[in-house]
Amino acid sequence: MTAEQQFDFDLFVIGGGSGGVRAARIAAQHGARVGIAEGFRYGGTCVIRGCVPKKLLVFASRFPQGFAESRGFGWEVPEVHFDWKKLVAAKNAEITRLEGAYSGNLDKAGVQRFAGYARFLGPNQLEITTADGRKTVSSRDILIATGGEPVMPDDLPGVELAISSNEVFDLPEFPRRIAVVGGGYIGVEFAGIFSGLGAQVTQIHRGPRVLRGFDVQMADLIVEAYREKGIDMRMNTTLQRLDRQPDGSIRITLHDDSTLDVDQVLIATGRRPATRNLGLENVGVETGKQGEIIVDRLSRTNMPGIYAVGDVTGTVALTPVAIRQGHAFADTTFGEKPWVADLDFIPTAIFSTPELGTVGLNEEQAVERYPLVDVYRTSFRTLKATLSGTQERVHQKILVDPCTDKVLGVQLLGPDSAETVQIIATLMRMGVTKRDLDQTMPLHPSSAEELMTMRTPATRHRRHLHRQKVLCKDC
Repeated sequence: MTAEQQFDFDLFVIGGGSGGVRAARIAAQHGARVGIAEGFRYGGTCVIRGCVPKKLLVFASRFPQGFAESRGFGWEVPEVHFDWKKLVAAKNAEITRLEGAYSGNLDKAGVQRFAGYARFLGPNQLEITTADGRKTVSSRDILIATGGEPVMPDDLPGVELAISSNEVFDLPEFPRRIAVVGGGYIGVEFAGIFSGLGAQVTQIHRGPRVLRGFDVQMADLIVEAYREKGIDMRMNTTLQRLDRQPDGSIRITLHDDSTLDVDQVLIATGRRPATRNLGLENVGVETGKQGEIIVDRLSRTNMPGIYAVGDVTGTVALTPVAIRQGHAFADTTFGEKPWVADLDFIPTAIFSTPELGTVGLNEEQAVERYPLVDVYRTSFRTLKATLSGTQERVHQKILVDPCTDKVLGVQLLGPDSAETVQIIATLMRMGVTKRDLDQTMPLHPSSAEELMTMRTPATRHRRHLHRQKVLCKDC
């Protein structure tokens, strides 16, 4: 018996999300004996209770505005009615279809699936807890791809009355009044979703502005747009407690002792790597302050034969990143085709309404890193708005290093910003300059053409360089 045959598998993957499934499938295609354990549903956060169902809800939430705008184009729209349960059922059908595709691809690749939760018993040893009991398996290599999970404030009295982003997609009844707690992208997106679907929304955030880490100007513009839509945006506000009222509503007591009665409270104050109950202490895998698994560029932990990819590592928490990391791991470890997932110029979208698309540096980051930064800005109403009557504006920003003419970052706020910024990400990877954009023939009429027509900087940031190397004559 060879050393390889002493193990049940060459690779065992803990977690059936996008990163784990990709790694398992590619490794199996390279000839490895692969097993995978998932205790919930295949597809992970993104497919089951994250970006895919969320985007479907975003689409649904934008129809009322579309109905209203259509009147300017001659359409007579009768009174409309929204059915939350019908939307949830349609969403569930699509998620089930996608889950079947994930499972089917694993089966086609020859991956052995286990319906259960796996934890380490020791090096190369895992215990899988299923509905039928417990099973022990061994594997030469083990990949942890368990993703992340919502964080609920355990010190908030009455927190059991609230829901997280896990439960929000399957509420049995539509909440006519909802409080969204948190100012990150999840909170901002769901505030927009429920407002668009017709709920009375209050967004509560402990900080002075939402979307920390994103461009400040764009974040402020989203808040302004939300307030115009009737969303009650409460900054610098915290919760004291939640209490169930006799009529079934939830009373929120805020930090100043004022109260707010709602039908539902969504806590969206952050996520953390899902490393609890994995038995990492049994094998000595190193973790960080938030429980994230520490890995190197090749997804290796501090313990031989144990790897990790995706959100569980505390890197960029995006599905495409996990997929690339999982693919790179499988090719490198089992396919003799080593490569590393490139995390530069990752396009990102906030599916608020208006929609934010961003790639590269935001204005604050650019000013901090470069001695000179030119900011090109534009704001306009779309051609569609001239007849629809909406006053919403599109905002675009290009950040440029005048010493090299390189584009440092692009920020887009408005319809289809996510679609446009994906293409910009490709250009930035290729080293696009402002002159390249200026010389590109614009497509007229379109919102994207404005990226090719901004000629004069609205602002030039100059950071004084004391005893630093002069990079160009303008410094």
